[in-house]
Amino acid sequence: MSGSPLRHIAIIMDGNNRWAKQRDLSGIAGHKEGVERIREVMSSCQELGVDVLTLFAFSSENWKRPKREVDALMSLFQLYLKREAKDLKKRGVRLRVVGNRSQFSTALNSAITKAEQLTDVAEAKTTLVIAADYGGRWDIVQAAARLADRVAAGEITSADINEQTFAQSTALAQMPEVDLLVRTGGEQRISNFVLWQAAYAELHFSPVLWPDFNADHLKQAAQDFHSRQRRFGKTQEQCEPQSHGGPYA
Repeated sequence: MSGSPLRHIAIIMDGNNRWAKQRDLSGIAGHKEGVERIREVMSSCQELGVDVLTLFAFSSENWKRPKREVDALMSLFQLYLKREAKDLKKRGVRLRVVGNRSQFSTALNSAITKAEQLTDVAEAKTTLVIAADYGGRWDIVQAAARLADRVAAGEITSADINEQTFAQSTALAQMPEVDLLVRTGGEQRISNFVLWQAAYAELHFSPVLWPDFNADHLKQAAQDFHSRQRRFGKTQEQCEPQSHGGPYA
């Protein structure tokens, strides 16, 4: 059983369209229902003592979807920010949005900034990260470009670039690495999500469609995480608990 703390959970919220289709509803109805799950899952994370919850809300590739669906998703995202920011602050949750915001409307970018500022308070104990117009490859390329700019400016040399400085240049800098990556909806792939940050994450694939995913399902994923032995390159014997009862490696 893992003795590692579960500090950071990342979730690919998949299955909204399929959930709606099963009920003869429009795709956006599935997305609306999916938004409602965020509040319950966030509360469950707080109960579990999780520091960071990162949600894959809109990928870089999602712009390829029908314009009507994309427009509806953007409106839903903006509505969520306006509706939930005060409640997040009240519950001690700091909101951060990561990704390429250049294609977002002025109104949506304004709503993001206001929500982030409102919830960025000292008493916040948990961070909710919404990845929107985000892709793991994009994140890695952006980090490389930032480091290249610093080298060109003479701030650092190429010899200063290592895993630590690279991680500090990614969109999730200052966040702990992802411990548990969950994908709902039954698919078993990570779809270009947190590629750098999830290098040693435990993976949990749930058959449950996201609009049906609840606190109990998240707790099952957490139990799955704690049932595994995290070796980080070591042997099983090296990771066995010590006779004096010390923590797992």
